[in-house]
Amino acid sequence: MLLLQMQVLVPIFLLLLPLLFFVFLNSNSKSKSKVPKSFAIFANRKRLHPWLSDILQDSPSATIVLRPSYAAYQVFSGNPAVVQHIFKTNFPNYTKKATFPFQRQVSSHKFNTKSLRKFVETVVDTELSDRLIPILSSATKQGTVLDFQDILQRFAFDNICKIAFGFDPAYLFPSLPQAKLALAFEDGVRYSSERFDALLPVIWKIKKLLNIGSEKRLRIAVSEIREFAMKIINEKKQELGEKQSLDSVDLLSRFLSSGHSDENFVIDIVISFILAGRDTTSAALTWFFWLLSKNPEIESEILKEIYEKSEAPIYDEVKDMVYTHASLCESMRLYPPVPIDTKEAVNDDELPGGTVVKKGMRVSYFPYAMGRLETLWGSEWAEFKLERWLQKEEENSNLKSSSWKFVGRDSYTYPVFQAGPRICLGKDMAFLQMKRVVAVVLRRFKVMPAFEQGVHHEPEYMYYLTSKMKGGFPVKIMERDHHL
Repeated sequence: MLLLQMQVLVPIFLLLLPLLFFVFLNSNSKSKSKVPKSFAIFANRKRLHPWLSDILQDSPSATIVLRPSYAAYQVFSGNPAVVQHIFKTNFPNYTKKATFPFQRQVSSHKFNTKSLRKFVETVVDTELSDRLIPILSSATKQGTVLDFQDILQRFAFDNICKIAFGFDPAYLFPSLPQAKLALAFEDGVRYSSERFDALLPVIWKIKKLLNIGSEKRLRIAVSEIREFAMKIINEKKQELGEKQSLDSVDLLSRFLSSGHSDENFVIDIVISFILAGRDTTSAALTWFFWLLSKNPEIESEILKEIYEKSEAPIYDEVKDMVYTHASLCESMRLYPPVPIDTKEAVNDDELPGGTVVKKGMRVSYFPYAMGRLETLWGSEWAEFKLERWLQKEEENSNLKSSSWKFVGRDSYTYPVFQAGPRICLGKDMAFLQMKRVVAVVLRRFKVMPAFEQGVHHEPEYMYYLTSKMKGGFPVKIMERDHHL
């Protein structure tokens, strides 16, 4: 009887709790001194990142302290000095759990090998030639409208699973199947993101305690992912035990062959790589292809570069695609795959500019907002301008007049791949994948948005843990008249 009463009363309580909270908030004189109020945050929750970006634009220090949920103050910053502070100057105060440095040391060693780079090249090229290109080619013949966001997510998921596990989920088959593992990751990311964005954390905590709603679905998703990972690890151990020498170069084989037998540790490592690579490259490419459709002159220049480099080996080709590299950087300035990231202060601290941080407070650096700050990118920050990243090479007998030199920005001003000791280990691998996709797809196809509102429709920005287009990215694919 008691359980039945709770099942009836708890949903009612959860519905009334936000209302009761706002009544309390508006009657609390201390809360009124906090600007903006939680009600303003709630009212702008559907466009939280653009709204916060506007506020940071008007802040002299590009740093603000808000109260997104009751009794939880949080710092949001777009200040490069703050980014440098939390990633370098006072890094120990914002580090993760104790196992993080060891995990990173192990992972760094595994990434710094030519064999892994070659393996990544092979995986990416196989997925392109055997799956992505046939699907796009079929769409040109049938006039099909594809959700390119979904296609790119499937492509990235297959790739990262092969690289991390040595396992092929076959998510990018022509039938576009529903893979159980992919759906579990999607649920896990969605419900974890809802936790992070919750106005009242007590709501999800109650759900977790009672094992209901989104928290129950999150628990199921996490359980499925870990069970699957354990199965793959056991199979890989058996496979490695039957071999005289290691001929597999996926990350899981590398970890296990190096003597790392703690299964929970290995599971955490491999899952973290899948989470890092699953949506980030696909999110970056989704927004890139849309921005390219709005800037045909840039697409033409990329095509020229692709044709010039097409005879080179894969790695040399993408390494020398300077103009394409700049266009990807500019795209990720406006639409970073991970638009915001949060650390927790171990001890009290003071940030550059004078913001006081108390122990346990969350401090968020904000790549999405930083890419829109006039103080960092000038009054034309909203324009898709590759000149921010390029410098014309001097003409001589050995260089074509179209040659460019890439001019990067420091990682604290452009923390798309994080910065300092936490710089993304997969950065080079990500650029290799993205530039290879761009080269292979654009050489043969033209990708044209097919929104119902028309080609100039502005997609609605949506954020889980990565930036996405709400409702997907519908496109029509046309074969180019001439391709190599």
